Amino acid sequence: MLVVFTLRPLGIPAAMADTSDAVDTAAKAEDVEWCYDIVQDVSRTFAITVDVLEEPMSSSICIGYLLCRIPDTIEDARHIPPETRADLLDVYDEVVSADSSTTAGAFEDAVVPWIPEDSDADWELLAQTPRVLRVFESQPVDVREAIRPAVREMVDGMATFLRRYADEDGIRIQTREELHEYCHYAAGVVGELVTNLVRDEELPAASRNRLTETADSFGHALQLVNVAKDVGEDYREEDNVYLPVRELATAGVAVDDLGDPDTVEGVVTVVERTIEDARGHLDDAQTWLEHVPERAGNRVAAWSIPYLLAVATLREIESRPADVLRTDGVKVDRSEVGAVIEATVGGLEEMSLGELRREIAAEPLTPANS
Repeated sequence: MLVVFTLRPLGIPAAMADTSDAVDTAAKAEDVEWCYDIVQDVSRTFAITVDVLEEPMSSSICIGYLLCRIPDTIEDARHIPPETRADLLDVYDEVVSADSSTTAGAFEDAVVPWIPEDSDADWELLAQTPRVLRVFESQPVDVREAIRPAVREMVDGMATFLRRYADEDGIRIQTREELHEYCHYAAGVVGELVTNLVRDEELPAASRNRLTETADSFGHALQLVNVAKDVGEDYREEDNVYLPVRELATAGVAVDDLGDPDTVEGVVTVVERTIEDARGHLDDAQTWLEHVPERAGNRVAAWSIPYLLAVATLREIESRPADVLRTDGVKVDRSEVGAVIEATVGGLEEMSLGELRREIAAEPLTPANS
């Protein structure tokens, strides 16, 4: 049976509830509810993670994710010139900064002319950036200061890559070292964001150190899986090549020939190398999961779901690596997604994370009652 989650209303911070202005309180509550709704629309997978978390962590992660999704949409917007995208990211960075006079309205004015007529949920999110920022500013100070550095580092990294490849057709990662740099900015900082929210002085020093040392690997691993899985889609839809260009060249693949059937064998060679790269980061990601505390509404199960789905995705890529170039790509079966959620939310006490990882790496996980 597929486990279905229904997103509950996002908890309103105490600072909201204390106001005597009923109209203002209702408006703030509406902003908060909208944030929860838009997470469902822009990422059903992440919506599940948010829902498995409890308050106040679910609120913090929901708004943190949206703050990261906004620059990600700008980075991928092919209809906007690279330098203009980088400039938009600079304005966004100033808005998120705690000590800048740049307003959310200034960012809205800059980005609205670029919103496509046939816009989707991601662009609706961009259009509503001031609303997201209002909810962010309503969060407690310690939450804002845990989220802000990671978001700003992501934005700065994305702007750097856009400017680095402004004269190319799209991003063209050259080396594996550069791929790791990109993965850090695109996703590794998310692991650091979560760590900032859950780490406190009550944790043993050894656990705090392990969390810090492995935080980047959590997001980094998931991003490497996406790089391997989305080779064809990234090239066709965004004209981006994240597999290292020099490794492709060594395998006899020119970037302009990435979709050529004659180059599949060479592409597969680099994909397989990226699979092994991801596995190495998955080891550290598991260490992070094994040390992350369940405090302030945090639940290990919430972060184990995307981790185990990444393990399942790697298994599928390895079994049919050439499919990463196909239009239908490589996906984990919907029934297995449900089984992973069911096993993680209800069964981590019965089976360790390592045991689940090994089982999923070997073969698709099936629902308990199938």
